This record gives sequence, C-alpha cells and structure tokens, in this order.
Amino acid sequence: MVAAIAAESLPLRPRLRARSRVIGALLGAIMDGAHRRAYRGEAMVAAYTHNLSRRLPLLSLLALLAVGLVIMRVAGTVPWPVLVPGVVMMVFVAERGWHWLPVQVERRPLALRRKDLDALPTSVGLSVLFAVLWALYLYCVGGEAQRALLCVLLSVISVAGVLGLAHAPAAALRLVFASTVPACTVYLVVDGTHLWPVVLLLVMANLTVLAMTFGFHADFVRLELSRQQLARRERLAARLAERNFEQASRDALTGALNRRAILARLDQDVGRHELAAPWLALLDLDGFKHVNDTYGHAAGDDVLRAVATRIGAISGVLAHGRLGGDEFAILFDGRLDATGVTAAAQDLAQSVRAPVLHNGVSLRLHASTGLHRVRGPSVGACLERADAALYKAKKRGEGAIVLFGPDDETALQQRSAMTRQFNDCLLDDRLRLLYQPYYDVDSLAVVGFEAFARWSPDGQTWLAPGEFIDLAAATGRTGELTQAVMGRTLAECDAWRQGLTVAINLTPRDVTREGAVDSLARLVRDAGADPARFMLEVTEAALIADPRRAHAQLEAFRAAGFRLALDDFGAGWSSLSQLRDLPLDMVKIDRGLAAALSSDPGARAIVGTIVSFAWQLGIECMIEGVEDEAQVATARALGIRLMQGYHFARPERAGVALAAIGRAVA
Repeated sequence: MVAAIAAESLPLRPRLRARSRVIGALLGAIMDGAHRRAYRGEAMVAAYTHNLSRRLPLLSLLALLAVGLVIMRVAGTVPWPVLVPGVVMMVFVAERGWHWLPVQVERRPLALRRKDLDALPTSVGLSVLFAVLWALYLYCVGGEAQRALLCVLLSVISVAGVLGLAHAPAAALRLVFASTVPACTVYLVVDGTHLWPVVLLLVMANLTVLAMTFGFHADFVRLELSRQQLARRERLAARLAERNFEQASRDALTGALNRRAILARLDQDVGRHELAAPWLALLDLDGFKHVNDTYGHAAGDDVLRAVATRIGAISGVLAHGRLGGDEFAILFDGRLDATGVTAAAQDLAQSVRAPVLHNGVSLRLHASTGLHRVRGPSVGACLERADAALYKAKKRGEGAIVLFGPDDETALQQRSAMTRQFNDCLLDDRLRLLYQPYYDVDSLAVVGFEAFARWSPDGQTWLAPGEFIDLAAATGRTGELTQAVMGRTLAECDAWRQGLTVAINLTPRDVTREGAVDSLARLVRDAGADPARFMLEVTEAALIADPRRAHAQLEAFRAAGFRLALDDFGAGWSSLSQLRDLPLDMVKIDRGLAAALSSDPGARAIVGTIVSFAWQLGIECMIEGVEDEAQVATARALGIRLMQGYHFARPERAGVALAAIGRAVA
C-alpha cells in the first residue's frame, strides 16, 4: 500500500520515463543480437565476464544442491534410469561452474570469453529446459511431498537464476521462458485450475525479478561505459602528462635533456656504490662564441644540435643534457674504468671536431672535457669537481680532456677553504697595495703609478690578483674589492695631488656591474680628487661576456671623468678594432711582446703597427714588463715614450714607491 501510494505520488512524466526505461530494457534484452553487436568491445567483454564469474559459480553450486536434493528425495521411489538425467545434469553443472570460476575466466583470452558470452543464452536455455522437463516428469509421477519440493525448488532456482544472470539478460530471459512456461503448463494440467493463484504468483514473481534485472543491467551498462570513458580520459591525461613531462625535461633547441632534467638524473646516481656510479663529464665548446659572432645565432644553433646528436651516438653514454649556452653534461657508464671513460671522451671529442655544415660553410670546433666519477655528498659537489677538471682542460686548450684526480681534490679543498676565508674576512684587514711607477723615458720623469692589490688569507702569505680575483667573483665581493682598492689608493698614494696619474685595475665584473661607476666616482669626489687623475685599466677578456653593456659602462666611466686604458693588449687574440670602437685614452702593450722586442722581428712589427694605429686615433701607448736597456731602446725606436717594468722599479709599498718621484726629478 505504501509503495502504491508512493508510486501514485510521483509526477506523471517521471513515472512514464521510468516505465519507458524498463520497457526499453526488456526490448533490448529480447533483441539480443543487436545487444551483442552494440557491446562487443573488449572492455565490455572483460566487464561482463568478470562480473559473471562472481555469480555463475554460486548459481551452479545452488543448482547442484537442488538436483542432489531431488535425487535424494526420489531415490527408491522411481526406477534408477530416471535418476540418470539428474546425474548428467550435476556433472554438466559442475563443469560449467568450474569453467566460470574467476581464476579460470581471467586466464582465458578475450576472444574465448566473447565466445562464452555468445554461447551463454543458448546453453542456459537448453540446460534449464532439460532440467525442468526432468523435474516435471518427477512432478507428474511423484507424491504430494515430492511435488511440493519440486514446486519450491523450481521457483527458487528460477528466481535465483535470473538474479545470477543479471549481466546476461538474454540468458536470463531464456531461463525464465524455459522454466516458467513448461512448469506453469504442467501445474495447470496435472493439478487443475485450483493452482492458478500459484501459477499467477510464479509468473508475476519471475517477470518482476526479470524487469528488475533488466533495469540493473541497463544501469550496469551505463556505469561501465562511464567507467571506461573515465579510464580513457585518465589514460589520455596520463599520456598528456607524460608528454608534458617529456617536453618540460627536454631542451627545446637540441632535444637533449635540459638542465633541470639532467641534474635530476644526476641526483639519482649520487650516493650509489662507487663501482656502479657513472662518470660525469662536462663538455664546453671552444670557439663557439666566435661561430656565433661570425656566422650568426642560426649557425650556433646548428652546431649545438649537431653536438647533442653526436653525444647521444657515443658508446657508453647513459644520458646527456645541455646545462646552458655551449656547455653539456654527460653521464658515462660506471662500468668503464678511468682508461675506458677517457677513451670514450676522446671519441666524443673527435666526433665534435668533425665539421658542421651551415649554409655551405664548414664550421669546426674543439671540445674541452672535464671528467669526474659521481660520488657524494651532493650534485653540487659532483658538478664542482667536474667543473674544476673542465677549467683545467680549457687552460690546456685544443680540446683537452682532464680526469679529476687526487691532486685536483687537494687543490679544490684548498681553494674551498680559501674561498671561505675570502668570504669571511674584512678586506681592509687583509688587503695590501703595491705601487709601481711608469716613466716618460724622454724626461726620465715619473708620470704615474699603477696600484697592484695583494690579499692574504692568513696575514703572512700575500697573493696576486690572478689568485684571488676568482674568489672575489665566487663570493660576490668584486665590487667591494674594487672600492676597497680605490679607497686605499686615495688614502695611501697622494701622487694624484701632485698632478700624476694613478691607475687601478677593474675586475671583469666591474665592466658590467650596475652601480660601479657611481660608487667609484663618489669615492673620488668625497676624497676631493679629480677623476681625471685616475686611469681605470680593463682587459679585452673583460669585454667578451657582454660587449654592448661593457661598451656602455666604459662610456659611463669616461663621462664621470675617469681615463681608460686597455691592458695587456697583444696577449693572445687581440683586435685593432677595439682601439677604434672603445672610448680609450691609453693602450698598454703586453709584457709578452716587450720580452720579444729585441730578438723577434715579428714582435717589433706587431708593436709598430699598434703604435701607429693608436697614434692615428689619438691614443697614448705604453709598454709594460720592460726589463732591460735593449727593450727600452727598441721600444723608443718604435715611438713609445711611456714605459713600465722592473728595469725602472719594482712594485713597492706607497712610501717607498712615492720616493721615486723625487729621485726621478733629481
């Protein structure tokens, strides 16, 4: 009554829709062929058989118990041949139950499972019809107790069978027809019309359960299709995530691992057993900047792509990535010994030396390589050691390969300790300045001084700039160092008060560091000095990293009143265009040319060209590193008046150096 009232209380349209769904499910089950064609996908076959394997063995067990119970009840009351069909049914049901066990179903390929599904309605219909006919025969020849038992068992098995075949509605429908129609017919024929209420109840019960089963099956199909769609979306999302991860891990230009990815791979190998740990190689392309500057960035890109491809083709390479610019990190197989990994690195260097074609031009480069066996405690420590080996290789030049060894470890530890000392010290307490005069050889007068900084880690050992400038850069104190040198020079060397020039050396960072011009100009103004009395010396190497910014910075120094000198000109690769393009007041010819002046005609020709070119541009020329009278005479013959070197005076403390002014005048 309550259910009826609740049903009547529902709006008309929802009830109609609910009935339509039930009718649709019934029609769908009846039209079994179309149903099978619609849901023959592998995922649906797997879902159907998976769920049936959880139900059919239990249904088979129930059928075995029912048939066994019938045989036990009728044994002795009927001839034994009548029991044979029951035994045959028990064997068949047991075999089907075993066939549909979950472990058996999971072992079968999907093709066989699909055949099982296709055969299920027929096998269920025929086997149920056979069993029902046997049971109805017993019903006809049995007594009242046997008839009651058979009636109950047939009803229970029919309802249970429909529920057990909820995922195979076509089989459930055939089970109902095969069991209900013969049974109801026999009941009415044998017992008369007084059993019609039982028959009606049996029919209604089966139809009700069948309708519920069809509705459940429709819901199952919807849920399964939704689950499959969700699974497809998850797989798609996983593929997209994998693709995004791949893209995020790859260098867009070369296709190699990017910096983050190769360092993450390196982090996985840190801490492994030493014999299994791979080798880390840092590779840097020598001459890459020249290719970029000469042929353009497109040529540089072609070179990087070619190098990345060649690295990946080398035997023993586990992974490789681009750290940035023209530097690559490579992981070699840890099973290689020192000789083997060196040979692999040599093969790689040879491969890199092969020309790269760009617009018909063959581009050739060398690669310097630093090697280190990956050991703890961190990625940073491994990179530091490989980088130290790379730095050593680049100093050797010509594509050298250096394996980080025990001596390098000792030097690195010493350098690390010194770096900490430089970082923690008060520069004013550990800084000393020496001053070397330079002369006008025509008048033998001192015309200026150059300040040389010395730094001591312990107050006893004093290091030249070449040994501690890198420490200042590593600790971020280059600006502080330059200001300390300028401040100490203003306080100690008052040659600027006498109208002489005082020169100090700028670090490479000063040439591009923001605020460097203002800080030095402020120091000079606060001391009451004229910036024109101070010569700021820069090297060509300091201009390479960022030529445009360096040029703008030099213009700013010039605008602030400072004079500018290009130091060590003629050492290594030099360009006369620098003299034309830079805002220079002086060029200082390198001591290497000074040493060769007396004996090398080529050196004299180079110096003569520099002097002539500088004279035409209105730039003063000075030669440094002069050590004997022959060099003085040769330099003077080439037109150089300003000279500096041990032949005239060594760098000394301020008091001693300033005394040279008086001696020179006298």
